[in-house]
Amino acid sequence: MIVKAVVPVDKRKCKVFLEGDFAFVLYKSEAARFHIEEGNDLPAKTYEMIEEEILLKRARDRALYLLQSQGRTQAEMIKKLKDDGYPQSVTERVLSFLQEYHFIDDNAYTENYIHVNKGRKSKRQITYELQQKGVDRDQIRQMLEENPVDEEETVRALLKKKTGGRIPEDKKEIQKLAAFLGRKGFSFEVISRVLRDVADY
Repeated sequence: MIVKAVVPVDKRKCKVFLEGDFAFVLYKSEAARFHIEEGNDLPAKTYEMIEEEILLKRARDRALYLLQSQGRTQAEMIKKLKDDGYPQSVTERVLSFLQEYHFIDDNAYTENYIHVNKGRKSKRQITYELQQKGVDRDQIRQMLEENPVDEEETVRALLKKKTGGRIPEDKKEIQKLAAFLGRKGFSFEVISRVLRDVADY
């Protein structure tokens, strides 16, 4: 493989392009160690050594570091490692390691996300946010069936927090509350039912 370009990222790191495509990021000292310069040939054995000795360990450490602060879905971790410049082959191996030891488990993540948010968010909002995190819609639907969200109870809690337990009598104010709840993804039927119960509306 021919090194097509070595592009500085900052004072310490550089991007390496092989055969015209981006390959990986190395520290400049590492690039010098493996004689990676524009126009040089990079033997397959050297590439494998870089992947095994440097990139794989670094990507695994990076993934574990990212998981210290918060849980992540598989899609989120793939994006993080890709954005950090790790090649797909390395990312796939790191994902296999994380899944084998249950550091990443989309089912467990989704179940926990629903559990944490079901008292303050609608099913629609939870579904949207999980989809944004890369969780499959069918997977979300199944988890919501197994972990049902009581939307009426959630609306009651949100109304209590919003109004301090004192529902206004003015119809315009009530309409504002309904719009607030609608923006959070609750259906018109659920909102109307709860408002009628709590405000005789």
